[in-house]
Amino acid sequence: MSIAGPLVDRFGRVHTDLRISVTDRCNLRCVYCMREEGVAFRSHGEILRFEEIRRFVQVAARLGIREVRLTGGEPLVRRGVCRLVAMLASVPGIDDLAMTTNGVLLPEYAEALNAAGLSRLNISLDTLDPRKFHQIARRDELPRVLDGIAAAERVGFRKTKLNALAIRGYTEDEVVPLAQFARRHGMELRFIEFMPLDGDDLWDADRVLPGEQILKILTDALGPLERVTRDGSRAPAAEYRFVDGGPPIGLVKSVSDPFCDHCSRLRLTADGKVRNCLFSVAEWDARAVLRAGGPDEQLAELLVEAVRAKQEKHGCRSGRFSRTGRSMHQIGG
Repeated sequence: MSIAGPLVDRFGRVHTDLRISVTDRCNLRCVYCMREEGVAFRSHGEILRFEEIRRFVQVAARLGIREVRLTGGEPLVRRGVCRLVAMLASVPGIDDLAMTTNGVLLPEYAEALNAAGLSRLNISLDTLDPRKFHQIARRDELPRVLDGIAAAERVGFRKTKLNALAIRGYTEDEVVPLAQFARRHGMELRFIEFMPLDGDDLWDADRVLPGEQILKILTDALGPLERVTRDGSRAPAAEYRFVDGGPPIGLVKSVSDPFCDHCSRLRLTADGKVRNCLFSVAEWDARAVLRAGGPDEQLAELLVEAVRAKQEKHGCRSGRFSRTGRSMHQIGG
């Protein structure tokens, strides 16, 4: 086949966004992502080499992928990741190169990431309370995360977003302080509903803190918000802004109000499997093609096949989700 996009599924959705997990390892053990102990990680030989990732992105860009986000695990624990950023920043057709990080290593890496060509950062920040941080992340690293956010500001990242997981019984009291913190720092804040991708199988529908409840908490405490609309936006978050200004606040309602109708995402796991949905159990083995010396056309065919197989909605069954077979750190956020 000739390599040409766009990547369009059976429901007319155009895919322009690729999430790449560069490692399944992490320096935290967040309850919504990974078990605290006994985690089996992929060996070094199982995960994609940087050159393999770049080749995959080159093919994907020729098929219309324009945005790439590096994830994990924690991407900054992958040795030499700044070199990968520079390699991907130079790929023709990639207009936006971002990274999702827990922020622990940003004090050391923020300047190098910026110099390598990283466009944007999403930093996970679920709470500003040290005790609650340890309860969620099972590590005492909040001061380093806050230092990492400061480092991102200092070196000039202008579109940094903060991601906060919303878990009933854990984070209701964190909503207002996080919104105030984000506003002081001029950063967009996104609350993400708890999804069934944790390593301990703790997820239950009753533990989801819905976006509408978060909106009510914010409105009751800080005043009215108005909906922000962006022409042509395929962003997963419903965005709001306080009527007196400030950066937007996003609600990613993956459970209560999924954004499947306009999903534009594909995922590449650290061990080289393509997933067409975060909740999918089907995977396409790009690593096998890459290591067998398959041509670019074969990688393109694999991507086209994955997109064509995408379901209209993700794995919801009667208001509950089916398990994906992998937890979040194994798939990539």
